[in-house]
Amino acid sequence: MLKNFEQLKQMLREKPVKRKVAVVAAQDEHTLEAVVRAARDGMVEPVLIGREEKIRQLLTQMDFDAEKATILDLEDPAACAQKACEMARAGEVDCIMKGKIETGALMKVLVNRETGIRKNDVMSLLGFMESPHYHKVFAITDVGLLTYPTLEQKRGAIINAVGAFHALGVENPKVAIIAAVEKVNPKMKETVEADAIKQEGVEGCIIEGPISYDLAMDPESAGIKGYVSPVAGDADLLVMPDIVSGNVAAKTITCIGGGRTGGTVLGGLVPVLLVSRAATADDKYMSIVISALVGRG
Repeated sequence: MLKNFEQLKQMLREKPVKRKVAVVAAQDEHTLEAVVRAARDGMVEPVLIGREEKIRQLLTQMDFDAEKATILDLEDPAACAQKACEMARAGEVDCIMKGKIETGALMKVLVNRETGIRKNDVMSLLGFMESPHYHKVFAITDVGLLTYPTLEQKRGAIINAVGAFHALGVENPKVAIIAAVEKVNPKMKETVEADAIKQEGVEGCIIEGPISYDLAMDPESAGIKGYVSPVAGDADLLVMPDIVSGNVAAKTITCIGGGRTGGTVLGGLVPVLLVSRAATADDKYMSIVISALVGRG
């Protein structure tokens, strides 16, 4: 069981070899601040790809020794992304982070079947959450990439997430496929798909669904309703019906629920950090920690 984010930080600190994070178009102050903080804490080794002169200028402003990072001088953001792909394919970096490049432009390079890092049929965004109201770290998918996932995309997102949990030491994560009700209703396709995925199963995890959010997260609610399942009140992963429910759930937990988060895109040779400029410094920091820990699949 992953108790909290501090445990994840300690796990990364104890890695015998520092994980390398490749930053695409690294001449972005907000991104560099998070990477520098992680490097100072002994979490990662930065590989900064972009405009070297600007990168060095920013590192100087942050009082960070540029010799403690690998800096590769490239002007074009797309070329930076391609270089990051090449390094990931060669096993030279453990995760890729978005810098001063549009998300669409970055993903276009990353998902290329021949020259990118795509590994699985489905790439999905997994948000890890720490809440003062829950007994362990849990995760939500998809919170920002798959808009209205099909049954197969949901299954693919589960496979991606289960692989991440295994990398973090959770051998048999408990997966809750969320719906508004617990019974299959032909008029509610999320319940039909949840049941289909449960019946087929996914290797390396315990699946329950359809199951409501309260039953998945609150053992008292499960007891009151007489709902018996090893997942009830103890879920590790919440699989949401669509991007709206996933995004709202994650932001509700962090905005008014006192929670913390860190997210990563899975399904490639290495995790990808698509961290928003609006994300808090802690969100960015934990996204680096989680992505570095998960590393190459």
